[in-house]
Amino acid sequence: MKLISWNVNGLRACIKKGFMDYFNEVNADIFCIQETKLQPEQIDLELEGYQQFWNSAEKKGYSGTAVFSRIKPLSVQYGLKMEEYDGEGRVITLEYENFYLVNVYTPNSQRELTRLDFRMEWEEVFRGYLKDLEKSKPVILCGDLNVAHQEIDLKNPKTNRRNAGFTDEERGKMTALLNNGFVDTFRHFYPELEGAYTWWSYMRKARDRNAGWRIDYFIVSEILKNDLKKAEIHSEIMGSDHCPVLLEI
Repeated sequence: MKLISWNVNGLRACIKKGFMDYFNEVNADIFCIQETKLQPEQIDLELEGYQQFWNSAEKKGYSGTAVFSRIKPLSVQYGLKMEEYDGEGRVITLEYENFYLVNVYTPNSQRELTRLDFRMEWEEVFRGYLKDLEKSKPVILCGDLNVAHQEIDLKNPKTNRRNAGFTDEERGKMTALLNNGFVDTFRHFYPELEGAYTWWSYMRKARDRNAGWRIDYFIVSEILKNDLKKAEIHSEIMGSDHCPVLLEI
């Protein structure tokens, strides 16, 4: 089974920059996107053979997630069923026969870390949510987690030490997740690979210089580790400031 996750940073804009070419070429069984920045009625997207599931933010042009699946899920849940977290369209959970798929766009801590406290609360609630799902069946988590976990996961760790996405607090929450029975699939295959990034600033030609961050992930329950076949970062694919990531399992 082939899964893709991509923060498209505005789906309508990404479609104008080749989204459908990649979608058709990669031929995924499940294709997850983050930062759709639209309401479902604002787009007419024909994806033959795929069911579409959308969770949009109440605020127009902001956040939002979607999943396109060839496999019919047993059930679908939008959000975490907690009012304080569910207005921004950040989570979609699809239940399949043998696993749960959770597509997430994790809140950014923002400049000056104005949203770090909210982010820390979110991390605790979200990890608890994943562990509750795991009581029934394994979990495949994907999306933009807005954190570079280790120094190897960004180009300039020293100068970014207290910036959003690379604070000790955010990195610690990722460590806690992995220590609670989850596997970072890319690092499973490439534990020491440097220069592997999924996001680049639009400023100072960062992508041309590969001055990026790895903040987009596939993370799975430990029990699935022996089923992992391949994890890739498709950094050659343009259309967003993020690139797609792939998991075969």
